[in-house]
Amino acid sequence: MKDALRAGEKLRLGVIRRARSAVKNAEIEAGGPLDDDGVVRALRGIAKQHRESIEQFRAGNRDDLADQEVAELAVLDEYLPAQLDQASVEAVVREVIAQEGATDVKDMGRVMKATMARLGTSADGSLVSAAAKRLLVG
Repeated sequence: MKDALRAGEKLRLGVIRRARSAVKNAEIEAGGPLDDDGVVRALRGIAKQHRESIEQFRAGNRDDLADQEVAELAVLDEYLPAQLDQASVEAVVREVIAQEGATDVKDMGRVMKATMARLGTSADGSLVSAAAKRLLVG
C-alpha cells in the first residue's frame, strides 16, 4: 500500500484499501483474526463483486465503467492465489461424484459440499457448480 501511495498509483491504492477494508469487516464479523483461507475468501468475495459489476455494466452499455472494474479486478487478481483451471476442477468433481455415488442433479448438494471441502479456496464455486451440473445431467 505504501509503495502504491508513493508511486501515485491511485487505482492500485484504492483497490488495496478496499481489500483491507473487506478483510477487516470479515474479521469483525468472525469475531477475531482470519486465517489465510479466510482472507482469501474475503478477497474472492470482492473479486466476485467486480465480475458481477462488469457483467451489469456491459449489459447496460457502460463500457467505461466496465473497463474501470476490469482494471480493478486485474489489480486484485495479483494478490489472489491462482485458480484451478476447468479441467482440474472437472477431474475433482468426477472423483467426488464417484465417491459419493451421485447419479443425478438431486445429489448436487452433496457433490458441491464435498468438492468445495476438498478444493477450498483454490476453485471458484460457480465453476465447480457448472462442472457438477454438466457431469450429473449428462
